[in-house]
Amino acid sequence: MRQEFVMRGQTASGGTETLNFSGYKPGYAYRLVEFQVYPSELANASGEYAATLTAGKTAVAPITGINFNNEGLIGTTYLTVATSPAAGIFGPVTVINDTFLITQNLILMVQEANSSALCNWQCRFVAEKMDDGENAVANYKQFMIYD
Repeated sequence: MRQEFVMRGQTASGGTETLNFSGYKPGYAYRLVEFQVYPSELANASGEYAATLTAGKTAVAPITGINFNNEGLIGTTYLTVATSPAAGIFGPVTVINDTFLITQNLILMVQEANSSALCNWQCRFVAEKMDDGENAVANYKQFMIYD
């Protein structure tokens, strides 16, 4: 069993993706350890790019909906690329709940504050072997957040 893996993709601003964990090995959970967002065109980029990752039933809007009291919110990241090369890049600023054991699908949402630009994203996960009790608790917790 591979201990670390990456999921990545490109999504239009305001769009969502389902990160599918249903086909992974039973007895394992996964922890999010890295979460990044990038513009799709670095040479011509400018804007505010943000993304969220949730274990909840619905996506969390990364520009207006972030609330750290939401148990299902396990990651958020933000990057600003200025229109002037002299102003440079701000970020990324990322907050990850790396104690959350992922056993079910996640919902990712990306937004660019001022357009429908394409956003590139990348998530890195590590596998955690669990015994039967840990597996039951992790599955129950994620089910309660989702339901």
